[in-house]
Amino acid sequence: MSSFLSAHETIAAIRSGKTTAAELATKALERIQSVDQSGYELNSVLAVSKTALSDAMNIDKDLPLAGLPIFIKDNIQAIGLPGTAGSKALENYPVKQDSELVTRLRAGGANIIGATNLSEWANIRSSKSTSGWSAVGGLTANPWIHKHSAGGSSSGSGSAIAAGLLTLAVGTETDGSIVCPASLNGCVGIKPTVGSVSRVGVVPISDAQDSPGPLARSVADAALLLEVLSGIPGLVTAAN
Repeated sequence: MSSFLSAHETIAAIRSGKTTAAELATKALERIQSVDQSGYELNSVLAVSKTALSDAMNIDKDLPLAGLPIFIKDNIQAIGLPGTAGSKALENYPVKQDSELVTRLRAGGANIIGATNLSEWANIRSSKSTSGWSAVGGLTANPWIHKHSAGGSSSGSGSAIAAGLLTLAVGTETDGSIVCPASLNGCVGIKPTVGSVSRVGVVPISDAQDSPGPLARSVADAALLLEVLSGIPGLVTAAN
C-alpha cells in the first residue's frame, strides 16, 4: 500500500482486510529507518515504541482509528516513549502514565508508534533558539528541501506527515507551533480552541494558549484525528 493514502482510505483498507494494523506498523517502522534515520535523514522522529507491533495486533479494527499508526510530539506523555520535550533535563525521567489525550487516542484505536522531534521546550527557551532543533533529537529537516527549515515547534510532526512516514500526527501549539510547520512542510495543521483537547500530561507553557492538535495531509484526515482527540463528533462531516 502507498504511504500517501489518506487516513480514511487506510482505515477502509484495514476494515476490508486488504491490510492490517500490524502490516502498517511494520511498513512505517521501515520508512522511519530508511527515510528518517538513514538515507535522506529527515530526523523527524525522536523515538519509536518498542511495543508498536504487539500493540497493533491487539487493536479492534472497528474503533474509529482502526489501528492506524500515529505519531505524537515528544512533549506529550505516553508510556513507552521519552516525553522529554527535546531536553536532556528530562531524559532520565521515564514516563509513568499516559497523558489524557494519549488515553483518548488509544481508546479510539490509535497505535502510537513514535514521538516526533520538536523545537526544544516547544521553542520557549531562548529568543535566539533554532526552530526544529532539540538537544535530544537534533535538527529536523524539511522533506521538500532538506536544508530548509521545518518550522517549529511541531517540526517533527509536520515533516513526518509531509514525507509520508505516517498519515496522522499530533502537535502542540502555544503561538504558531502547529500552523507554522504545517505551512512550511505543506500539510494541514489545526490549532483547536484552547481547552477542547486535554493538556493533562503535556509539558506546559501557557494555560491561556496551549492546545494539542492534529497534523495531516488533508482537512478531512485532520478532522478525523481532532474528533478522537476532542471527543466532538461531526467534524469529519463538516470537513467534507
